[in-house]
Amino acid sequence: MPTEKPRLLTQVKGRMRARHLSPRTEQAYLGWILRYIRYHGTRHPAELGEPEVLAYLTHLAAERRVSRSTQMQALSALVLLYREVLAIPIGDLRRVLRSNAPPHLPAVLSREEVGALLSHLAGTMRLVGLLLYGAGLRLLECLTLRVKDIDLAAGEIRVRRGKGGKDRVTMLPERARGIMEAHLARVRGLHERDLARGRGRVALPTALDRKAPSWATDLAWQWVFPAAREYRDAATGQICRHHLHESAVQRAVQRAVREAGIAKRATCHTLRHSFATHLLEDGYDIRTLQELLGHRDVSTTMIYTHVLNRGRLGVRSPADRLGGG
Repeated sequence: MPTEKPRLLTQVKGRMRARHLSPRTEQAYLGWILRYIRYHGTRHPAELGEPEVLAYLTHLAAERRVSRSTQMQALSALVLLYREVLAIPIGDLRRVLRSNAPPHLPAVLSREEVGALLSHLAGTMRLVGLLLYGAGLRLLECLTLRVKDIDLAAGEIRVRRGKGGKDRVTMLPERARGIMEAHLARVRGLHERDLARGRGRVALPTALDRKAPSWATDLAWQWVFPAAREYRDAATGQICRHHLHESAVQRAVQRAVREAGIAKRATCHTLRHSFATHLLEDGYDIRTLQELLGHRDVSTTMIYTHVLNRGRLGVRSPADRLGGG
Protein backbone atom coordinates (compact mmCIF):
# COMPACT_ATOMS: atom_id res chain seq x y z
CA MET A 1 0.00 0.00 0.00
CA PRO A 2 2.76 2.61 0.78
CA THR A 3 3.90 2.77 -2.85
CA GLU A 4 0.35 2.85 -4.19
CA LYS A 5 -1.04 5.44 -1.76
CA PRO A 6 0.36 8.52 -3.56
CA ARG A 7 -1.10 7.28 -6.85
CA LEU A 8 -4.48 6.63 -5.23
CA LEU A 9 -4.57 10.06 -3.58
CA THR A 10 -3.63 11.69 -6.88
CA GLN A 11 -6.61 9.92 -8.52
CA VAL A 12 -8.89 11.08 -5.69
CA LYS A 13 -7.69 14.67 -6.07
CA GLY A 14 -8.27 14.53 -9.81
CA ARG A 15 -11.80 13.27 -9.34
CA MET A 16 -12.58 15.98 -6.79
CA ARG A 17 -11.25 18.68 -9.12
CA ALA A 18 -13.45 17.29 -11.89
CA ARG A 19 -16.45 17.69 -9.57
CA HIS A 20 -15.40 21.28 -8.77
CA LEU A 21 -15.35 20.69 -5.03
CA SER A 22 -14.05 23.55 -2.92
CA PRO A 23 -10.45 23.36 -1.63
CA ARG A 24 -11.79 23.05 1.93
CA THR A 25 -14.00 20.09 0.95
CA GLU A 26 -11.10 18.45 -0.91
CA GLN A 27 -8.96 18.74 2.22
CA ALA A 28 -11.70 17.27 4.41
CA TYR A 29 -12.38 14.35 2.04
CA LEU A 30 -8.68 13.47 1.78
CA GLY A 31 -8.46 13.51 5.56
CA TRP A 32 -11.36 11.06 5.91
CA ILE A 33 -9.92 8.71 3.28
CA LEU A 34 -6.53 8.66 4.99
CA ARG A 35 -8.10 8.04 8.42
CA TYR A 36 -10.20 5.22 6.95
CA ILE A 37 -7.09 3.59 5.46
CA ARG A 38 -5.20 3.88 8.75
CA TYR A 39 -8.17 2.50 10.70
CA HIS A 40 -8.01 -0.68 8.60
CA GLY A 41 -4.26 -1.16 9.06
CA THR A 42 -3.18 0.75 5.91
CA ARG A 43 -4.70 -1.92 3.66
CA HIS A 44 -5.51 -0.74 0.15
CA PRO A 45 -9.19 0.32 -0.08
CA ALA A 46 -9.61 -2.00 -3.08
CA GLU A 47 -9.15 -4.90 -0.66
CA LEU A 48 -11.93 -3.54 1.52
CA GLY A 49 -15.59 -2.86 0.82
CA GLU A 50 -19.01 -2.10 2.22
CA PRO A 51 -18.54 -4.05 5.52
CA GLU A 52 -15.34 -2.11 6.28
CA VAL A 53 -16.98 1.21 5.45
CA LEU A 54 -19.86 0.32 7.75
CA ALA A 55 -17.42 -0.69 10.51
CA TYR A 56 -15.62 2.65 10.22
CA LEU A 57 -18.84 4.67 10.35
CA THR A 58 -19.92 2.71 13.42
CA HIS A 59 -16.53 3.42 15.02
CA LEU A 60 -17.02 7.15 14.43
CA ALA A 61 -20.41 7.10 16.16
CA ALA A 62 -19.78 4.63 18.99
CA GLU A 63 -16.20 5.46 19.94
CA ARG A 64 -15.44 8.89 18.52
CA ARG A 65 -19.00 10.14 19.26
CA VAL A 66 -19.05 12.43 16.24
CA SER A 67 -22.22 14.12 15.03
CA ARG A 68 -24.41 12.65 12.31
CA SER A 69 -23.33 15.40 9.91
CA THR A 70 -19.68 14.46 10.49
CA GLN A 71 -20.52 10.83 9.77
CA MET A 72 -22.25 11.96 6.59
CA GLN A 73 -19.17 13.84 5.44
CA ALA A 74 -16.99 10.79 6.06
CA LEU A 75 -19.44 8.62 4.12
CA SER A 76 -19.49 11.08 1.20
CA ALA A 77 -15.71 10.94 1.00
CA LEU A 78 -15.70 7.14 0.99
CA VAL A 79 -18.50 6.95 -1.57
CA LEU A 80 -16.43 9.16 -3.88
CA LEU A 81 -13.41 6.90 -3.32
CA TYR A 82 -15.22 3.65 -4.07
CA ARG A 83 -17.74 4.61 -6.72
CA GLU A 84 -15.81 7.24 -8.68
CA VAL A 85 -12.15 6.30 -8.24
CA LEU A 86 -12.02 2.55 -7.60
CA ALA A 87 -15.28 1.74 -9.47
CA ILE A 88 -16.32 -0.60 -6.67
CA PRO A 89 -20.06 -0.51 -5.91
CA ILE A 90 -21.21 0.07 -2.36
CA GLY A 91 -24.79 0.37 -1.21
CA ASP A 92 -26.66 3.32 0.24
CA LEU A 93 -25.34 3.42 3.80
CA ARG A 94 -27.12 6.60 4.87
CA ARG A 95 -29.70 4.48 6.65
CA VAL A 96 -27.06 3.28 9.11
CA LEU A 97 -25.89 6.71 10.19
CA ARG A 98 -26.84 6.81 13.84
CA SER A 99 -24.41 8.94 15.77
CA ASN A 100 -25.08 8.91 19.50
CA ALA A 101 -23.75 12.44 19.97
CA PRO A 102 -26.64 14.57 21.23
CA PRO A 103 -27.77 17.43 18.98
CA HIS A 104 -27.07 20.91 20.26
CA LEU A 105 -28.52 24.32 19.53
CA PRO A 106 -26.11 27.00 18.33
CA ALA A 107 -25.00 29.78 20.64
CA VAL A 108 -26.63 33.11 19.77
CA LEU A 109 -25.69 36.59 20.94
CA SER A 110 -28.21 39.26 21.82
CA ARG A 111 -28.19 42.44 19.75
CA GLU A 112 -26.51 44.24 22.64
CA GLU A 113 -23.80 41.57 22.81
CA VAL A 114 -23.20 41.77 19.05
CA GLY A 115 -22.82 45.53 19.34
CA ALA A 116 -20.38 45.13 22.24
CA LEU A 117 -18.33 42.56 20.33
CA LEU A 118 -18.11 44.72 17.20
CA SER A 119 -17.11 47.75 19.27
CA HIS A 120 -13.97 45.87 20.31
CA LEU A 121 -12.98 45.21 16.68
CA ALA A 122 -11.20 47.82 14.59
CA GLY A 123 -10.20 48.40 10.97
CA THR A 124 -10.42 45.43 8.63
CA MET A 125 -11.49 43.11 11.46
CA ARG A 126 -14.47 45.31 12.24
CA LEU A 127 -15.58 45.23 8.59
CA VAL A 128 -15.26 41.44 8.52
CA GLY A 129 -17.31 41.21 11.72
CA LEU A 130 -19.99 43.48 10.25
CA LEU A 131 -20.30 41.18 7.22
CA LEU A 132 -20.40 37.98 9.27
CA TYR A 133 -23.28 39.38 11.31
CA GLY A 134 -24.88 41.83 8.88
CA ALA A 135 -24.85 39.55 5.81
CA GLY A 136 -24.85 36.12 7.46
CA LEU A 137 -21.62 35.04 5.78
CA ARG A 138 -19.50 32.10 6.78
CA LEU A 139 -15.95 33.17 7.63
CA LEU A 140 -14.31 31.66 4.54
CA GLU A 141 -17.10 32.99 2.29
CA CYS A 142 -16.28 36.45 3.59
CA LEU A 143 -12.52 36.18 3.23
CA THR A 144 -12.69 34.78 -0.32
CA LEU A 145 -14.84 37.62 -1.67
CA ARG A 146 -13.43 39.27 -4.80
CA VAL A 147 -13.75 42.99 -5.56
CA LYS A 148 -16.26 42.21 -8.32
CA ASP A 149 -18.52 40.47 -5.79
CA ILE A 150 -19.32 43.73 -3.99
CA ASP A 151 -22.05 45.88 -5.55
CA LEU A 152 -22.00 49.13 -3.60
CA ALA A 153 -24.75 50.76 -5.69
CA ALA A 154 -27.22 47.89 -5.23
CA GLY A 155 -26.12 47.14 -1.66
CA GLU A 156 -25.51 43.48 -2.51
CA ILE A 157 -22.84 40.85 -2.00
CA ARG A 158 -22.56 37.91 -4.37
CA VAL A 159 -21.20 34.78 -2.72
CA ARG A 160 -19.46 32.55 -5.26
CA ARG A 161 -19.26 28.80 -4.70
CA GLY A 162 -20.38 28.85 -1.10
CA LYS A 163 -20.87 25.68 0.87
CA GLY A 164 -22.20 23.02 -1.51
CA GLY A 165 -20.74 24.88 -4.51
CA LYS A 166 -23.74 27.23 -4.78
CA ASP A 167 -23.80 30.94 -5.62
CA ARG A 168 -26.15 33.26 -3.78
CA VAL A 169 -26.81 36.95 -3.20
CA THR A 170 -27.10 38.55 0.21
CA MET A 171 -27.29 42.12 1.42
CA LEU A 172 -24.45 44.54 2.06
CA PRO A 173 -25.46 46.15 5.37
CA GLU A 174 -26.10 49.88 5.02
CA ARG A 175 -23.90 50.44 8.06
CA ALA A 176 -21.01 48.74 6.24
CA ARG A 177 -21.40 50.50 2.88
CA GLY A 178 -19.26 53.58 3.61
CA ILE A 179 -16.66 51.48 5.42
CA MET A 180 -16.55 49.07 2.49
CA GLU A 181 -16.16 51.88 -0.04
CA ALA A 182 -13.15 53.29 1.84
CA HIS A 183 -11.74 49.78 2.28
CA LEU A 184 -11.98 49.01 -1.45
CA ALA A 185 -10.17 52.26 -2.21
CA ARG A 186 -7.29 51.01 -0.05
CA VAL A 187 -7.40 47.64 -1.82
CA ARG A 188 -7.14 49.47 -5.16
CA GLY A 189 -4.13 51.44 -3.91
CA LEU A 190 -2.39 48.28 -2.68
CA HIS A 191 -3.03 46.57 -6.01
CA GLU A 192 -1.64 49.52 -7.99
CA ARG A 193 1.52 49.45 -5.87
CA ASP A 194 1.82 45.69 -6.43
CA LEU A 195 1.46 46.16 -10.20
CA ALA A 196 4.12 48.86 -10.19
CA ARG A 197 6.48 46.27 -8.67
CA GLY A 198 5.63 43.77 -11.41
CA ARG A 199 3.40 41.70 -9.14
CA GLY A 200 -0.31 42.01 -8.25
CA ARG A 201 -1.39 38.44 -9.02
CA VAL A 202 -3.98 36.36 -7.19
CA ALA A 203 -5.01 32.74 -7.60
CA LEU A 204 -7.92 32.15 -9.97
CA PRO A 205 -10.39 29.26 -10.07
CA THR A 206 -8.79 26.35 -11.94
CA ALA A 207 -10.61 26.77 -15.26
CA LEU A 208 -10.01 30.53 -15.44
CA ASP A 209 -6.36 30.08 -14.56
CA ARG A 210 -6.07 28.23 -17.89
CA LYS A 211 -8.57 30.15 -20.02
CA ALA A 212 -7.92 33.73 -18.87
CA PRO A 213 -4.64 33.90 -16.95
CA SER A 214 -4.42 37.68 -17.45
CA TRP A 215 -7.38 38.12 -15.10
CA ALA A 216 -5.05 37.22 -12.22
CA THR A 217 -3.83 40.85 -12.23
CA ASP A 218 -7.25 42.43 -12.86
CA LEU A 219 -8.60 44.56 -9.99
CA ALA A 220 -12.00 42.87 -10.26
CA TRP A 221 -10.46 39.52 -9.27
CA GLN A 222 -8.43 40.81 -6.34
CA TRP A 223 -9.39 39.72 -2.83
CA VAL A 224 -11.55 42.13 -0.86
CA PHE A 225 -9.47 41.18 2.19
CA PRO A 226 -5.91 40.71 0.93
CA ALA A 227 -3.20 39.33 3.17
CA ALA A 228 -0.31 41.56 4.22
CA ARG A 229 2.29 39.13 2.94
CA GLU A 230 2.84 37.69 -0.52
CA TYR A 231 3.83 34.13 -1.40
CA ARG A 232 5.49 32.31 -4.27
CA ASP A 233 3.18 29.98 -6.17
CA ALA A 234 4.72 26.50 -6.15
CA ALA A 235 3.38 25.63 -9.62
CA THR A 236 4.25 28.82 -11.52
CA GLY A 237 6.99 30.38 -9.40
CA GLN A 238 5.19 33.74 -9.57
CA ILE A 239 4.65 36.03 -6.58
CA CYS A 240 0.97 36.16 -5.57
CA ARG A 241 -1.10 37.64 -2.77
CA HIS A 242 -3.44 35.44 -0.75
CA HIS A 243 -6.54 36.53 1.14
CA LEU A 244 -6.51 37.22 4.87
CA HIS A 245 -6.14 33.99 6.85
CA GLU A 246 -9.07 32.73 8.92
CA SER A 247 -6.94 32.36 12.04
CA ALA A 248 -6.23 36.11 12.16
CA VAL A 249 -9.97 36.89 12.27
CA GLN A 250 -10.67 34.09 14.74
CA ARG A 251 -8.06 35.45 17.14
CA ALA A 252 -9.42 38.99 16.81
CA VAL A 253 -13.00 37.84 17.51
CA GLN A 254 -11.94 35.76 20.51
CA ARG A 255 -10.10 38.75 21.93
CA ALA A 256 -13.15 40.98 21.34
CA VAL A 257 -15.41 38.45 23.11
CA ARG A 258 -13.16 38.54 26.17
CA GLU A 259 -12.82 42.33 26.17
CA ALA A 260 -16.60 42.76 25.80
CA GLY A 261 -17.16 40.50 28.82
CA ILE A 262 -19.45 38.14 26.90
CA ALA A 263 -19.98 35.01 28.98
CA LYS A 264 -20.80 32.76 26.03
CA ARG A 265 -18.72 30.48 23.84
CA ALA A 266 -18.89 32.86 20.90
CA THR A 267 -16.95 32.40 17.66
CA CYS A 268 -17.00 33.92 14.18
CA HIS A 269 -19.80 31.51 13.25
CA THR A 270 -21.84 32.71 16.24
CA LEU A 271 -22.28 36.00 14.39
CA ARG A 272 -23.91 34.11 11.49
CA HIS A 273 -26.20 32.27 13.93
CA SER A 274 -27.11 35.61 15.50
CA PHE A 275 -27.88 37.08 12.05
CA ALA A 276 -30.35 34.27 11.36
CA THR A 277 -32.04 34.40 14.76
CA HIS A 278 -32.42 38.18 14.74
CA LEU A 279 -33.99 38.10 11.26
CA LEU A 280 -36.57 35.62 12.57
CA GLU A 281 -37.23 37.94 15.50
CA ASP A 282 -37.83 40.72 12.97
CA GLY A 283 -40.54 38.65 11.27
CA TYR A 284 -38.78 37.43 8.13
CA ASP A 285 -40.00 34.05 6.86
CA ILE A 286 -37.97 30.87 6.97
CA ARG A 287 -37.67 30.55 3.16
CA THR A 288 -36.13 34.02 2.85
CA LEU A 289 -33.73 33.08 5.61
CA GLN A 290 -32.85 29.83 3.83
CA GLU A 291 -31.89 31.73 0.66
CA LEU A 292 -29.81 34.31 2.49
CA LEU A 293 -27.93 31.63 4.42
CA GLY A 294 -27.45 29.38 1.39
CA HIS A 295 -28.91 26.27 3.04
CA ARG A 296 -29.75 23.43 0.68
CA ASP A 297 -32.49 22.06 2.92
CA VAL A 298 -34.95 24.19 4.86
CA SER A 299 -34.70 21.72 7.76
CA THR A 300 -31.19 23.08 8.38
CA THR A 301 -32.61 26.58 8.66
CA MET A 302 -35.38 25.43 10.99
CA ILE A 303 -32.93 25.02 13.87
CA TYR A 304 -33.11 28.79 14.39
CA THR A 305 -36.81 28.52 15.21
CA HIS A 306 -35.81 26.28 18.12
CA VAL A 307 -33.25 28.84 19.25
CA LEU A 308 -35.93 31.50 19.05
CA ASN A 309 -38.36 29.48 21.15
CA ARG A 310 -35.93 29.54 24.05
CA GLY A 311 -36.01 33.33 24.28
CA ARG A 312 -38.48 36.00 25.24
CA LEU A 313 -40.40 35.67 21.95
CA GLY A 314 -41.06 31.97 22.52
CA VAL A 315 -43.28 30.19 25.03
CA ARG A 316 -44.21 32.29 28.05
CA SER A 317 -43.57 30.70 31.41
CA PRO A 318 -46.73 30.05 33.52
CA ALA A 319 -44.84 31.57 36.48
CA ASP A 320 -45.02 34.91 34.73
CA ARG A 321 -48.84 34.79 34.93
CA LEU A 322 -49.00 34.37 38.67
CA GLY A 323 -50.40 37.22 40.71
CA GLY A 324 -48.72 38.70 43.75
CA GLY A 325 -45.03 39.31 44.34
